[in-house]
Amino acid sequence: MSNPKFIGAFSIIAIVLGIGLYIFTPSPEEHIKEEPEQVSCTQEAMLCPDGSYVGRTGPDCEFAVCPIPEGTLMEDGTR
Repeated sequence: MSNPKFIGAFSIIAIVLGIGLYIFTPSPEEHIKEEPEQVSCTQEAMLCPDGSYVGRTGPDCEFAVCPIPEGTLMEDGTR
């Protein structure tokens, strides 16, 4: 049952398939997704003109915008 031609052909096919898998399989680095850098802001607070406080937020750790009190007239004339 040990036909030399069969064993040789099977060996060649196995080698060719192994080389193909090695060449065309993506490397592990291609599967890793880059996550954005996490930022930790200090826990400071800013006192707003209406007496409320806002903290730091966003990727640049800037203070949030103070709330605008009802009925306040803006510079452009809008409320």
